Amino acid sequence: MLKSEVFESVKEIVELLDEKEGMDISVIDMENSEIMVDYFIIVSGNSDTHMAALRDEVVRYLKDENIPILSYDKSSGYDWMIVDAGTFIVHIFSQEGRSFYDLESLWGEQKKIENII
Repeated sequence: MLKSEVFESVKEIVELLDEKEGMDISVIDMENSEIMVDYFIIVSGNSDTHMAALRDEVVRYLKDENIPILSYDKSSGYDWMIVDAGTFIVHIFSQEGRSFYDLESLWGEQKKIENII
């Protein structure tokens, strides 16, 4: 996938998460980090059910677009779930989990993409 195609998929996922009322959606450009991923998409859900719905929407989108899924959390009841598409990773947090793990601060030296939608 070209970087522009990856970014377009990231934008579409952010729009889907927003439509599903995902909270505090942020995107971090990870290209200059030491890990091999282009973007982190970070979103919070307000309950286990909401987090699972956000995950399911992302997985459905990736399958519909024939974007390979390397792995994803298939169960619920966690404070942090991921959907790993290789070139980007979607992090779905409970509000408590997001505050505890604080990925935005951990990767604070990376560029945060503003106003993606």
